[in-house]
Amino acid sequence: MVKKPEQLSKKLGLTFADPQLFAMALTHRSFSSKNNERLEFLGDSILGFVIAQKLYDRFPEASEGTLSRLRASLVNESSLAELARKHHLGDYLFLGSGELKSGGFRRDSILSDALEAIMGALFKDQGIVASQQWIEILFADKLESLSANSGKKDPKTQLQELMQAKKLDLPEYNLISMSGLSHEQTFTVKCTIPIFEEATVGAGITRKKAEQAAAGQMLLLLNKVNP
Repeated sequence: MVKKPEQLSKKLGLTFADPQLFAMALTHRSFSSKNNERLEFLGDSILGFVIAQKLYDRFPEASEGTLSRLRASLVNESSLAELARKHHLGDYLFLGSGELKSGGFRRDSILSDALEAIMGALFKDQGIVASQQWIEILFADKLESLSANSGKKDPKTQLQELMQAKKLDLPEYNLISMSGLSHEQTFTVKCTIPIFEEATVGAGITRKKAEQAAAGQMLLLLNKVNP
């Protein structure tokens, strides 16, 4: 049973003059034609602006490329879904029967879209200042943990670019196993590349994180062989 939207808004520290806007932000297209897609579009732009401004002020010496990578490390599907899960957003989503049966309330794309839709709804209800303040609170821990080095490319991207530079086939990632409860799964992935017989293995709470961990291990292995 879907929990009431007002319970979530209270948990998030939000009060809406128009509660229907907040309810719409939690409504997936599988549930109704009046859904959160337009609000998500709006929230995505607002989020990008707010995070860009925070990074610009926080890292005055960072280049445009570094700032872009820092923003991408925060404003992505996985990062947003992580924040959504922290607040149990999936318990409040209005989903069609098909999405409910397939576990849509756990899917990164649906969770991240709903979080951005809430940002869009807040903007429409109270304006840019309220939206900016709430987004900064929401991302406070992630922003605090950032350093200029956080803007470096992730291991999977680094390994891919290394293979491309050598004009070789791209790395292959194969899922070995999934374990744990549906909302607390651990993925284990194997990484192989054309120039090395040995495979590396990585684990993570999402398949993407597991692939990055496996790629990171492969980069370490390559550095040992070719220091």
